[in-house]
Amino acid sequence: TQSTWDPENFFLLRGNHESASINRIYGFYDECKRRYTIKLWKTFTDTFNCMPVAAVVEGKIFCMHGGLSPDLHSMEQIRQILRPTDVPDSGLICDLLWADPEEGLQGWGENERGVSFTFGADVVARFLRAHNLDLVCRAHQVVEDGYQFFAQRQLVTVFTAPNYCGEFDNAGAVMSVDESLMCSFQILQPTAPARKVGC
Repeated sequence: TQSTWDPENFFLLRGNHESASINRIYGFYDECKRRYTIKLWKTFTDTFNCMPVAAVVEGKIFCMHGGLSPDLHSMEQIRQILRPTDVPDSGLICDLLWADPEEGLQGWGENERGVSFTFGADVVARFLRAHNLDLVCRAHQVVEDGYQFFAQRQLVTVFTAPNYCGEFDNAGAVMSVDESLMCSFQILQPTAPARKVGC
């Protein structure tokens, strides 16, 4: 994996599917049970519970899987999260893994996923100003071109899986950050849809 090639510059953050309750629903448990053992799934779960939920790159780029939280007032709150931990149904950890930006929204809104919140560009701008940051980088949503800016380029969604679940024609992307904190994107083009035989 990439992390073994470059362990000083490659870090994994926890996503919303790195949770026993979610990956059990979406097939990871079943795949581990079918191909390996339930013990392996439990080992993965123990590992997921130890993963960091956020990171800051060079004091300027705040990264997480989901989004911002109305409960996040200080970066110290993230540092003080005790691990291992499961993902609660609400609160800071939940929001960092589940929240989504929403065009046209001011402040905080209800998330159609049924968990966490949505937030507007004003929330992003206030957060960056309060914490002396330049950019929020997150994933969690399929975007057509693999990456998509929000809030006047103060937030970027980077989605690495092209042809997500075989149901979308989206590209994927990988964001690289150089020593001057210049961001660039490598696009992972979607493949042509598979032709159905006999149709």
